[in-house]
Amino acid sequence: MRNHRNGGSSGKQLGVTLIEQIMVLAIMAALTSIAAPPLRQLLSRNQLQVAQTDFIAALQHTRGTAITTGRRTLFCPSRDGQRCSEETRWDGGWLIGHDVDHDNQPDNGPLRTGRGYDKISILGDSGRRLVRFQSDGTAVGTTNTWRFCRQGQPDQALVVVLSNSGRIRGAPASAAQAADCAQTK
Repeated sequence: MRNHRNGGSSGKQLGVTLIEQIMVLAIMAALTSIAAPPLRQLLSRNQLQVAQTDFIAALQHTRGTAITTGRRTLFCPSRDGQRCSEETRWDGGWLIGHDVDHDNQPDNGPLRTGRGYDKISILGDSGRRLVRFQSDGTAVGTTNTWRFCRQGQPDQALVVVLSNSGRIRGAPASAAQAADCAQTK
């Protein structure tokens, strides 16, 4: 006979019962359901910020290209990645190209292109369908504002603003900008 005090076994099996496993799974399911909506909102906000940051980087690249090459350079919306489109929606993509002949299309094809983002609306001002940077880095025309949002989610909207001097900045959208953007299909 074994002595229990000397490390012998009592005959009981050690382990986790089925009921204990089910309780742990139920607790994990409850915690996951609590955490999922905030996590989804965080991911959505992050995607908007990535789109805004990429757009700012593309504008800065266009401005830098105009300055370093000494040539007028376009930044415009494009559906096909080859020509500027005549719209104020940028969700389908954009392109960068030189425009020496002033026809508002890239000479000899685009220098760089960008793609749109899934389920993110990018809306430009109605008065400016493209941006022209001069060799001194200024942007011809009026100040332009682009709104970034998801349909039906005005609380997360962002903007990118380009001034005539060529200054580019990102910011949260105003309430009016956010509401206008979130209602656009």
